[in-house]
Amino acid sequence: MSSLMNIDELVAIDIHTHAEKSCRAPLLEEALAMEEAKAKYFKNDLGQPGIPEIAEYYRQRKMACVIFPVDAECCTGMPRVPNDEVAELVAQNKDVMIPFASIDPARGKMGVREARKLIEQYGVRGFKFHPTVQGFYPNDRMAYPLYEVIAEYKLPALFHTGQTGIGAGMPGGAGLRLKYSNPMYMDDVAADFPDMPIILAHPSFPWQEEALAVATHKPNVYIDLSGWSPKYFPSILVQYANSLLKHKVLFGSDFPLITPDRWIADFNTLKIKDEVRPLILKENAAKLLGLRPAA
Repeated sequence: MSSLMNIDELVAIDIHTHAEKSCRAPLLEEALAMEEAKAKYFKNDLGQPGIPEIAEYYRQRKMACVIFPVDAECCTGMPRVPNDEVAELVAQNKDVMIPFASIDPARGKMGVREARKLIEQYGVRGFKFHPTVQGFYPNDRMAYPLYEVIAEYKLPALFHTGQTGIGAGMPGGAGLRLKYSNPMYMDDVAADFPDMPIILAHPSFPWQEEALAVATHKPNVYIDLSGWSPKYFPSILVQYANSLLKHKVLFGSDFPLITPDRWIADFNTLKIKDEVRPLILKENAAKLLGLRPAA
């Protein structure tokens, strides 16, 4: 499938899905323990579907998804799913998929060069960062040259925030440190890069109010609701999503760790205003991603 995306026919846009399986870079034996712990934490029984399978999954549900790998090679030693592979496979499924890339800021000038190439030659539409598994503070000046490229093209940057299920339950949490994903560090980035839309991924436990404060104060900061079942959302997050941040909150599942079926079923039980539901499920993402013109 390669037809253009029809926004009006979509039920929802999932802003947060993972490409976890590569045809080029087989899973290392050392990564198996982390994958097993991750599946146990999220109660995930889908395994690691490939991008064509994920596309068909979303196509059947009349949904689109933003999909990305996570580049944590420098910190974890685990090979990433190649960004160009993701972009090439997404291009074959652009009726339901939007490609984001992931580049560890520790790659320095090589990463900056790769980012520009991915935007210009592969049509990548945004970038994913995971400070905990990449081992950096988001406001570290080391990352700024990479942000400068993203901001130049006014593309969104999505940052993991809060606790992560990656490494949860493993000895020492697999050595991953939660401190890097405090959303307050994103305040500096939002102030320094006002032309770069920033998505704070996940309910930011234990820093939910920090995330709400930054998103309320900085016009370029959004929040996605991925990685948690909505039935566990803090009441203050639901309150802000229903009011002050109704145009800045985005549906995300964290597929395949959480399915959109489960997420939406639980979301339907929340006391969300009727006029806000379509904003969260589709319209906010459509505008942010440039799929619809801004009002």
